[in-house]
This record gives sequence, C-alpha cells and structure tokens, in this order.
Amino acid sequence: MLQNRVNPHGDIIKTSARGTWLGNRGQLHNSGKTILRPFKHKAWIICLLQFKGRHRQVMAPNLWTELFFLDEATAFAAGHRPCFECRREDAKRFKAAWLSGNPEYDFPANVLIGKIDEIIHRERISLHNSKITFEADINNLPDGTFIELAGEAYIIANNYIFKWSPAGYDEGLPYPENEQVRVLTPRSVVNAFRCGYWPQIAIATSV
Repeated sequence: MLQNRVNPHGDIIKTSARGTWLGNRGQLHNSGKTILRPFKHKAWIICLLQFKGRHRQVMAPNLWTELFFLDEATAFAAGHRPCFECRREDAKRFKAAWLSGNPEYDFPANVLIGKIDEIIHRERISLHNSKITFEADINNLPDGTFIELAGEAYIIANNYIFKWSPAGYDEGLPYPENEQVRVLTPRSVVNAFRCGYWPQIAIATSV
C-alpha cells in the first residue's frame, strides 16, 4: 500500500480506499516509493484520472508523484486547484471566481496563475510544513468548505456537516453550537466558492 492519498488537512496518507481525482505537487518520492517531502513546488493541482489515453506507472523514478483525493472538495481543502492542461475550462472558472472573490489583491483578469498559486501557498502551509487555518462563523461558509472539530475534518453541505474519512462521509449532522469554527480550506479558495465555483463533493445532494 503506497502513501499517496491526501486528506483535508493536506497530509499524504496510506489507505486502501481509492480516489476519484489525481493530484500533483511535484516529485515527492524516492526510488523506493517513499514520500520524502510534502511538496516540491507551489503549484498544487487537481487533475483528471484519465486524460488523452495517457498511462503512468505510479511513483515511477524521477517523475512527479501521483496523489489521490476522495473528491474535489478534499483537494481544495488540502490546498490544490484545477489543472490548466487536463481541466482547462474548470481552471478558467476557478480563476475567474478566485479573482472575483479576492479583489484586495487587485490582480488583472490576465494575471498568471502562478501569482494565485503564491497566495494559496501562503494560506495552506506554514514554513514548518504545518496546516494553516483560520476562524470563521460557520453560517457564513459556503458548501464545499472543510472545517475541523475535535481534530476531525468535516465538510459543509446542504446546511449539514459531514465527517470525512478516506472511504467517504458519515451521515450529516447539525451545525455545532459554537458558531466560530476552524476552517481548513484556504481563505481565498473559500472566497472563490462564494463567487460561484462549486467543487465536486462525494455525498448525495440531500441528507
């Protein structure tokens, strides 16, 4: 079993559960397929599992490390964003929503995606490689946002919260009594969700 699944905290874990999206942070593994580092570059992307019939050997020598996610919302919580090669239209929609939701950076519409990657990178991981979070009122958070309660990750959807696991989500629960919660999804990504980018979530549309 390889260490190649990513949880909402951004950790790379081992699990037998399979993912539905592919991720890239650069080459993270050695010749023994052991993870050596959490990332190689600031462009953390979300890719399709299949694209133009390409076939990859997982954790092949000297190539980027294939990471996998339960759903797109999990990938966003970890700090990834859509790939401009295999998901061009989604990437364009995300960029437009991100720019609309984060006007304080005063980026033009044609800003290079690398500038946005730099912002997201500062929001997702510290200099000591620990997860960066922020506090917010749960009632003001859009669907697809991940929060942390008692050390566990929960996604907000349909006015409920759902506990994350590598294999899927538990049954929906009411919002916690404490309205101030710790948010795992990077702040600027949450703002993009508010402005119309709807991430794919691996739960039913109703509870």
